[in-house]
Amino acid sequence: MSSKFANPAPLGLMGFGMTTILLNIHNAGYFPIDSMILAMGIFYGGIGQVIVGMMCFMRGDTFGTTAFTSYGLFWLTLVGLILMPNMGVAASPAHFMGWYLTLWGTFTAFMFVGSLRYPRAKQFVFASLTVLFFLLAIRDFTGNELIGTIAGFEGIICGASAIYFAMAQVLNAEYGRTILPVGELTQVKADIKPLQVEAEPVTLHSVNA
Repeated sequence: MSSKFANPAPLGLMGFGMTTILLNIHNAGYFPIDSMILAMGIFYGGIGQVIVGMMCFMRGDTFGTTAFTSYGLFWLTLVGLILMPNMGVAASPAHFMGWYLTLWGTFTAFMFVGSLRYPRAKQFVFASLTVLFFLLAIRDFTGNELIGTIAGFEGIICGASAIYFAMAQVLNAEYGRTILPVGELTQVKADIKPLQVEAEPVTLHSVNA
């Protein structure tokens, strides 16, 4: 049996991408929050991404572990924020939700900086997600529904980009060639030679001087 680990990233990206699209179709104003979105948030976007994060941990992938585990828990906390008021727990006011989204936007902005070492498709996912979080935060701070609608369409694009990147990794790996381009970076390693320092010879005269 092969000991080679499979790449878990496409699974996590699909959970993130599909759930993000569904939620942002709601944000764009097409249908209300319902059991479908909440179920996707709990199982595919939430638990699924946490599992993928643990799989990345086993592969020694710090970036993947941090990203997938964090966004999986984001979906679970978001579902909790929606459902817990129905259980008697006080709902967060809109402006406080703005701070929640701002924190996630800040985290994602740092992750975007980390993604600059990876293909352009991955960079686009994190860049568009950063914009999405801040747009949603502005909506909650200001109460501007137009911004919320714009965020919804931007979020659909973000989710679609994650699905594209996931399927590109699957298809490119299966066929052993580029089926869907991801914008691989061309890295040129500098030919750095170690610094050679010649020690001066030590004589008995120099020691006794």
